Amino acid sequence: MNGKAAILVIDLLNTFDFSGGEKLKKAVAEMVEPFQSLRAQARAADVPVIFVNDNYGRWHDEPSELIAFARGQKGGELIDQVRPQPSDYFVIKPESSGFYATTLPALLPRLGVSRLVLTGIAADICVLFTAADAHMREYDLWVPRDLVASQHEERAQWALEMMENGMSADVRPTSELALADWLASEPKVYTGRGS
Repeated sequence: MNGKAAILVIDLLNTFDFSGGEKLKKAVAEMVEPFQSLRAQARAADVPVIFVNDNYGRWHDEPSELIAFARGQKGGELIDQVRPQPSDYFVIKPESSGFYATTLPALLPRLGVSRLVLTGIAADICVLFTAADAHMREYDLWVPRDLVASQHEERAQWALEMMENGMSADVRPTSELALADWLASEPKVYTGRGS
């Protein structure tokens, strides 16, 4: 294998309690089946799954409390289908990027990770900002287009183009690329600005 990988699950445990939340919730519902399949592939390949989730302004909550809070909101039935398993990691983030003011920059090297699969919402905000920070840290990226969503499809497509062209991310959907095949592929070499 060409570098150890991890799957980041960004803000998938969501309240959907905002303007456009119902539309985003429908998009996330379509992600459940491919997400469950990818997670099963990850377990078989011993690839860690790391939930990187917003704290909803609940600064005193621990992960289990944040999950319980989100389950009590509009996305409860979806959260039950994608919630963390006991072996998963959970990183609480206060801002858009999963790397900003979180334990993720310390956790990934300790796990020996050099490649990341980014999933979650929103493709044009938190996934994009996390991808940019990962790219600057020279992580090889796969952002499966069927495992990210935004309130507006055109913004999701724009973000995917940015990640593919500006961050060398593979954006093929899980229907075209299995985790094992991505792991067996050569990582894209980081060549600096404009790569």
